[in-house]
Amino acid sequence: MPSHRLLWSPSEEDVSRSNVSAFIDFVNRRRSLELTGYFELYDWSIENVPQFWSDAWDFLGIKSSRPYDAVVDDLSKFPGARWFVGARLNFAENLLRHDDGRVAIVQRDESLERDVYTYRDLHLEVARYREFLKEEGVGVGDRVVAYMPNVAETVICMLAATSLGAIWASTGTEMGYTAVVDRLGQLEPKVLVTVDSSTYKGRTTDLRETVTRIARAVPSLRRVLVISRRKERVDVSSIPNAIATTEVLSGKGEAEALRFEQVEANHPVYVMFSSGTTGRPKCMVQSVAGVLVNHLKELVLHHDLRPEHAITYITSPSWMMWNWVTSSLAVGSKLVVFDGNPLHPDWRTMWRVVEEEGINVLGCSASYVNALRAANAEPGEAFDLGGLREISQTGSPLSAEGFVWAYEHVKRDLWFNSISGGTDINGCFFAGSPTLPVYAGELQAPALGMKVKAYDERGNPVYDVEGELVCEAPSPSMPVYFWNDPDNRRYLESYFEHFRHVGRNVWRHGDWVTIFSDTRSTVIHGRSDATLKVKGVRIGTAEIYRIVETVPEVADSLAVGYGEGDDVRVVLFVKLREGQELTEELKERIRRRLREEASPRHVPDLIVQAPDIPYTFNLKKVEIAVANILRGRPVTNREAIVNAECLEFYERFAEQMRGKKQ
Repeated sequence: MPSHRLLWSPSEEDVSRSNVSAFIDFVNRRRSLELTGYFELYDWSIENVPQFWSDAWDFLGIKSSRPYDAVVDDLSKFPGARWFVGARLNFAENLLRHDDGRVAIVQRDESLERDVYTYRDLHLEVARYREFLKEEGVGVGDRVVAYMPNVAETVICMLAATSLGAIWASTGTEMGYTAVVDRLGQLEPKVLVTVDSSTYKGRTTDLRETVTRIARAVPSLRRVLVISRRKERVDVSSIPNAIATTEVLSGKGEAEALRFEQVEANHPVYVMFSSGTTGRPKCMVQSVAGVLVNHLKELVLHHDLRPEHAITYITSPSWMMWNWVTSSLAVGSKLVVFDGNPLHPDWRTMWRVVEEEGINVLGCSASYVNALRAANAEPGEAFDLGGLREISQTGSPLSAEGFVWAYEHVKRDLWFNSISGGTDINGCFFAGSPTLPVYAGELQAPALGMKVKAYDERGNPVYDVEGELVCEAPSPSMPVYFWNDPDNRRYLESYFEHFRHVGRNVWRHGDWVTIFSDTRSTVIHGRSDATLKVKGVRIGTAEIYRIVETVPEVADSLAVGYGEGDDVRVVLFVKLREGQELTEELKERIRRRLREEASPRHVPDLIVQAPDIPYTFNLKKVEIAVANILRGRPVTNREAIVNAECLEFYERFAEQMRGKKQ
């Protein structure tokens, strides 16, 4: 068995007071069971799928105008199972179940300005935007889309749209014109909600020209609603069908109480997008009931969120974590939205927000943790983090050293909750529990109701060794379908074809994982489509990153293979911390660490200093795009990459490599 480095254990009080312990008691009473502890609950949840989701629905207080007739119609339909059949409900009504003077949303940004909305304010604001959308002809099934920063109005517009039974999709203003049109344009939306400008790293950008191009490229748009981010009134007349909020919202929402259109449980609520780095993004349609019950399961049971808590996630409307954290309103918590770069003007910015807002749950990515490490940040010394109970981390695998850093430099008594899932399911396959220990580099447990396994190439479950992550049973937030995929061909090809040849009908997620048989914790090794195969041996890139990024001089890294067949060579690109140089001594130290801590197969053929490492807007390293560049293939969608300008370096490198071969 592997050795596990224990970083934190819950106290008896942590366990007894947790929401998951309360849920165990709830299930035991209802089902006349004697479940004890998380893993007994988990095993029951995947062996009794309908009962689990029924109990979760009731425990989480899902509000519906009509109860469901069946939790699921047929679990053997995979994909295609329909959940909570017969129920009628409204997504926004569930998120707006609180209507009082407590703080609902606090908006912060790089300047640390503060805007506050109570739950009562939220109801009034949603009613104003709802009335406008209704006047524009938005109704059940229409698409309302957003090109917005992470601000309170984005949440408000989503709630207004879904209150009408409309379908919501969003991209952040960090995306360029092509990436936005490639996503939102596929949906033939009726209304686009946007802003006149955005601010990032202290620089304000006028977005009106970009919005004009977007509006001209999406002919289905009847109206473009422009929210001003400036103090002065801005002219939006150049944008087709545009109108400013200052012209249309005054006096709205006062004539009648906020109403909620009831829709069938499997009615679409969100369209989510794949990264789009290998082609036009896939549009994944997710249901009202599925997203709602799954989000609340994860927030309440896997993050132990309570009404008295304050939660924030460093995210953007381009990333599923924006959708996810927005559902915290249903809990009655304080949601803090942050617009801009959390590292501008320096690493202290976000931690000032954590201190001033009394954040209990801080959500972030592995890249943010690594940026703090590279900056030699000391949040625990510089700020009062007495209220901080939990860090939720996702986006890409974080090294064991990243976990350790949080305990040494943020807070000793901290629940580090590393989670993993995907945009595809708007949630997690692996998640945390406040009742379980935290081991360095390991995710605590499989998520409740998610029948996950690691498979070998023959479709057999394996433990304590790497395997392909699969899910053997349907779950509510899996897509009901893909947009413009009438025969489900793209859906099936994306998730269900990989193990057909061995007779397995399972969701194959595309991650390499190791599930440990002793602790039942998990390590994510990275995307299986980015796996390196060197002389017939499979190497997960995350194995390389975990070791390389512990070298003090290295801030980030990217490993890709080039060549074909048995002639695959591995190039390791390293982004160094400020003031460091890639000397021969440093290269040899990196090689030695990889050889000793992994294997000789993990040692790259070349180590190259790069100015930056490319990432998608979902905060995944863009290995495939760089591999394509090295192989002379085109990168089909650069605007799906946050820092696409850095690809010029990789193109120059590829030209040099090809020149040497000639």
